[in-house]
Amino acid sequence: MSLSGAALDRPVSLATILARGLASQPDAPALITHDARWTYAALDAAATRLAANYLALGLQAGDRVASLLTNSPEMFVHYLACHRAGLVATPLNYRYAAPEIDHALATAGVSMLVAAAERRDDLAPTAAARLPLGVVWHGDADTTAPTLRQLIDRAASRPLPRPAADTPAYIFFTSGSTGMPKGVTHTHETFGWMIASCAAGFALARGEVILPATSASHIAANLFTLAALSVGACAIVAPRFDGDELLPMLRETRPALLVMLPAALMALLRDHDAHSEDFASVRVCLCGGDKVSAELERSYERLTGRMIDEGYGMTETGQATHNPIAGPIRAGSVGRAAPGFELALRDADGRDVPVGTDGRLWIRAASVMARYWNAPEATADVLRDGWMDSGDLMRVDADGFLWFRGRQKQLIIHDGSNIAPQEVEEALLAHPAIESAGVVGIHNLLHGETVRAYVTLRDGATRPTAQAVIELTRTKIAGYKAPEEIVFLDAMPLNATGKVDRVRLKRLAEDAQQPR
Repeated sequence: MSLSGAALDRPVSLATILARGLASQPDAPALITHDARWTYAALDAAATRLAANYLALGLQAGDRVASLLTNSPEMFVHYLACHRAGLVATPLNYRYAAPEIDHALATAGVSMLVAAAERRDDLAPTAAARLPLGVVWHGDADTTAPTLRQLIDRAASRPLPRPAADTPAYIFFTSGSTGMPKGVTHTHETFGWMIASCAAGFALARGEVILPATSASHIAANLFTLAALSVGACAIVAPRFDGDELLPMLRETRPALLVMLPAALMALLRDHDAHSEDFASVRVCLCGGDKVSAELERSYERLTGRMIDEGYGMTETGQATHNPIAGPIRAGSVGRAAPGFELALRDADGRDVPVGTDGRLWIRAASVMARYWNAPEATADVLRDGWMDSGDLMRVDADGFLWFRGRQKQLIIHDGSNIAPQEVEEALLAHPAIESAGVVGIHNLLHGETVRAYVTLRDGATRPTAQAVIELTRTKIAGYKAPEEIVFLDAMPLNATGKVDRVRLKRLAEDAQQPR
């Protein structure tokens, strides 16, 4: 069964992404924070100066420029400057430790790093100082070299290249949930199609405000911010994603679109200062990046009177699905195919599966990545005949709504039956004492694998017995899927994108099985 979204006319040009806002409202806000507003005219001038100054440092079109920055307007000035100078923006997760930083720098062959000054000590043991053009610091830095802000402000004028559509624009690193992070390479064309799909799918309009409350070193906040700029809208740049930061922003700017990870949204809804009126302007609350639990759905609907628009996307593709913005929203579904996307669910032999049957999701779109950087074998594993193998299992209903069923590589096989960790985790989260849950399979000679659950408790909650948690879980899902073991943790390990790190949980489980 093939599922197709609406057709798109053309990709957005990254090099001229501000054109619509400049033409219609140059003095209107393009980016805003709690203490600054950047107009379209100011943002355009800053990006042009920085692009010229980057080239004056000795960078050339095609060079990779990494960034280790928290959300700020300067971060987006950096991205726009890279687009205009033909440089390949290579965002690094701000949580990266030294080994992850070195892996990314080496994998992408980075020429220069733009980094927050507060990370100076963390970068000392890395290869950053040995990069051809070293480090440009952002913030208070004890350096004689120009800082990012100085390069943005310094007058400069030189011809800028015109990047071809098929030249790389970004290298984003995957979360590493199934192995070492890979460098997802998007060209000016693939990312331009991604922006066009996002703007059309969410009906972004000139003058409205959006709040992408995730890190812009990952693709979601980057994509939604640039999509807003492409239509002349205004994007909020939030440096943090807690109630102290976001609730005043919601009240002051009245955003129409809110984009958040499930865990962060749940924490925001539980904030004692959060009220229904704070969300009154939000026409769409998009949640993705991890499974939206039934408890989160209920909490958002109780507070706001509306439903979460759950969606599915990948660094390799952009936002591939979401629930229709004008409804109906089906709770638990990741929605239908987004504009410009064609989707197929296939079995292990490559045949389409019928409605109501789990199948592996394959994606075809002009926004699909060009390749994994310097990884031809990994690229060939997922790109075949114009389609991309997502590695995720989905089910589709008769109306074309998709239901996420888990990652193929993370499925637990118990007595020949597939168990999706996400389904068990959602059942565990129904317990009022449990804050977070992660589920993995444990090798078992009799059953193949058994289910082990790792959980953390809510602040102030009384610790339940493991058996009580297991028994509650069995009321939510089939008994064979319920965990046989519950391990209580002080903190849940998270990967670089803030999701439950099942790879680390698997290692914890394997270490526990080793003879002492």
